Amino acid sequence: MFRILEAQAPAKQNVTATIATLWLRSFAKEWPASVASGGLRNLIKCLDKDIEDVDTTKITLETLLMLFNPDESSPEASDDIALWLADEFTQRQENITVLLDLLESYDFYSRLYSLQLISAISTARPERTQECVATSPVGVSRLVAVLDDKREAVRSALTLSSSELQKVVAYENAFDRIFGIIDAEGSLTHGGIPVQDCLSLLANLLRLNISNHNLFRESGWMKKLAALLSGYLKEQNSPESITEWARPQQDKNVWGLLAVIRLFLVRGSLGTQTNQRSFWQCGLLAQVMEIAFHALVDMNIRAEALATAADLIRGNAQLQEAFAQLDVPSPRNPRPAPEVNGHANGVTHPSRENVISALLEIALVTSSLQAFDVRIACCECIKAYMEGHSPIRLFFLRRAIEGHTSDEEEPDNILTILLQNKDSHGGDPYRLWISAVLLFHLLYEDFEAKNMAMQVHEGDAEQGEEVVTCIQALASNLVSAEQNMEDERVSIAYLTILCSWLYEDHDAVNDFLSEGSTIQSIVQLVSQNNHSRILTLGLCAVLLGIVYEFSTKDSPVSRDTIHQILTTGLGRERYIDRITKLREHPMIRNYEVLPQDSSSGQAGGLPEVYFDSTFVEFVKDNFSRMVRAIDRAPGLEVPVVANGIQKGISRELVDSLKAQVEDRSQAVQKLESDVMTLERKLGQEQADHRKAKDSAAIELSRIRNINEALQRNHEEDLKKAEKESQMIQQDLKRQQELEVKRLQNDMQTLKADHETALTRIRERDDAEIQDLKSTISRLRNELEKSSKEHVQDLQTAHEDYSTKLSSLESRLQRAEGRCADAESRALRLQKEAESKEAARNTAQMELDDLLMVLGDLEEKRSKDKKRLRVLGEPTSDGEEDEEDAKVNEEELGSTAEEA
Repeated sequence: MFRILEAQAPAKQNVTATIATLWLRSFAKEWPASVASGGLRNLIKCLDKDIEDVDTTKITLETLLMLFNPDESSPEASDDIALWLADEFTQRQENITVLLDLLESYDFYSRLYSLQLISAISTARPERTQECVATSPVGVSRLVAVLDDKREAVRSALTLSSSELQKVVAYENAFDRIFGIIDAEGSLTHGGIPVQDCLSLLANLLRLNISNHNLFRESGWMKKLAALLSGYLKEQNSPESITEWARPQQDKNVWGLLAVIRLFLVRGSLGTQTNQRSFWQCGLLAQVMEIAFHALVDMNIRAEALATAADLIRGNAQLQEAFAQLDVPSPRNPRPAPEVNGHANGVTHPSRENVISALLEIALVTSSLQAFDVRIACCECIKAYMEGHSPIRLFFLRRAIEGHTSDEEEPDNILTILLQNKDSHGGDPYRLWISAVLLFHLLYEDFEAKNMAMQVHEGDAEQGEEVVTCIQALASNLVSAEQNMEDERVSIAYLTILCSWLYEDHDAVNDFLSEGSTIQSIVQLVSQNNHSRILTLGLCAVLLGIVYEFSTKDSPVSRDTIHQILTTGLGRERYIDRITKLREHPMIRNYEVLPQDSSSGQAGGLPEVYFDSTFVEFVKDNFSRMVRAIDRAPGLEVPVVANGIQKGISRELVDSLKAQVEDRSQAVQKLESDVMTLERKLGQEQADHRKAKDSAAIELSRIRNINEALQRNHEEDLKKAEKESQMIQQDLKRQQELEVKRLQNDMQTLKADHETALTRIRERDDAEIQDLKSTISRLRNELEKSSKEHVQDLQTAHEDYSTKLSSLESRLQRAEGRCADAESRALRLQKEAESKEAARNTAQMELDDLLMVLGDLEEKRSKDKKRLRVLGEPTSDGEEDEEDAKVNEEELGSTAEEA
């Protein structure tokens, strides 16, 4: 085999390549791994090189398909081979492009095998394959072009699963081509497998793809769906019936079209309500209901049509209300089937009735096992009619109550079927079961509907009959069904209603407990070890848990009593065991994956359908709560909130109100005793007050007399005081004027003295400044003369002199500043002339400062003279200086005395 691989690799002639490929094909089934490892890439190259050679291409494609589907008995067979092959193809875009190019060939095997090979690669590596196809410029268009192929096998090989490819294919005018093929093949009625394949392809394009839903709807193809159903109905109503051998294929086509319609009606999807309205405007709902009630249509198709109708109205209030106005063929007088010999005599048009009545008629009156799927579908359709629409549920329940309480007999009244229980249901337990499911959906989580149903009673008190409420009647029928060992579905039906009705409803629990023997009977049922009725025993335990959970100590049977019955009569372990086994039962645990139709039962027997989906969710959601219910203490009651308002009386509120009443009673008694004490005190205080009032009146008259006398004396004293005050004010005014004049004179005198002193000081300072300036100029001249002879010394002395000069100039500036300060002080002295002593002290301080300045100047002059003497310069005598200093001191002293 390896020599064959070696010969196949370098083969340049078509004959050699074909022979080598034939040998590889012979080994591909038995030795896939060996062939793939050595020849896969060469096989792919052969596809590219020999694309024009049809025979070689066919053999190569067959070899590749064998590698994807090896013989199961082969020692090399493995799922990993397909993954490896798919990886080899998808690693390079060219490999997928070669397969897409083969779709251009009109050769049957080239197209078929390339499509099958693409499908095999996509199955192993879907994402990568879809990416390669979408990347290719002509990939999608070539796939869509396969739809134009007239050969059925080629078209059937086309499958699409990628949402992106679905979008692209849809925009390549795929819908138009698909419906064109359906019309060309004979539509739903006369079309064969190609129509079925087209519907499968259409479903693949629409499944979970909102974009294609919008394109389909906006392009007007929903009308085409309605037209196909319309054509099917015309064929069914035609006197010339379709042959029996073609009917199965026709049913498959219709079933496929209904499945396509349901793809637009996925619950919770964003575009579901828009699609529902579009289908309604096309008249498709009426056509679907015509199919559902057509007597000649197969039961499976009718069931699918009813399921489609349920999806068309579910959750859409407007369509639910319009749905109730439809009329459909009456199921009471079904259309007779055509004769076997082919003659069309006897074809009649049945009478019509309201769709709700017709649905109830089929669901509750028909008892045929062959019609079970239709009955369940009718039940689902009624549930969809009521779902999410409280007014419709209340209207439906009100009509059922009115029909039950009237004298007319209604075989399809759900309350009559459940309460009267006239037959044993041995032959058709689903009549009662469907009635229970419908009542369950009417009451589920709807407290207004529960209150309305609680008004239903059985028995006439005026005629001496015992009056039994609806809940009590249902509980009695449950006990009776278990005692008579009726079909388990009957007991489950009653338990479904009771569990949902009593849940979170104190009034319903109290109504149930009004018949005290009922709870004892149910406890006895649960205590039995009947392994054939695990579902019933588990639901009975759930019912007991609900009754205890939502009972109160004011219930007809108190919580303490119920808890004692459960713990002693039944036992905690047995209670939990019953509920746990119910939860673990396959009918509950695996409900979502089990078929809920006629196929679930054995041949000739009843279907294995026991529960409604909503009730199963109810049991699963509340399983933990029901298991823990028995462990809740009797003193702990559960409050119930309905529609945002607490339902019934809160036990905690009642206990708190009672405690408040006791506290208030004690407070009232205490207040009454305090009132009596205060009344006695008040009487005593009133007597004391009267005495005090009398004495106060006497004292008041005495004080009034004294006050009048004092007032007269006070007026005289006031007049005297006013006269004296006026005299004192005049004296003070005269004294003040004299003092002001004196102060003004003193101020003027001081002002003149200060101005004189200030003038003297200013003149003296100016003289000193001039003297200093002349001294400085003289010193400068002397220094200039001496500089010619003593350059070095003069430089040093000049530096010192410059320093001294700057110091003298700074001091001169300070002296000028002090002069300015003296002027400011003189001004302040003028302003502070009111105090002579303060002015004198200020002037003395200023004179002291001047003396210090003069002292500093004299000291500096003497130092300068000494330096000049050292330098050899002549200076004035010291006596003259001393005399000048003495004169200056005497002048300053006289100035100070004058100041």
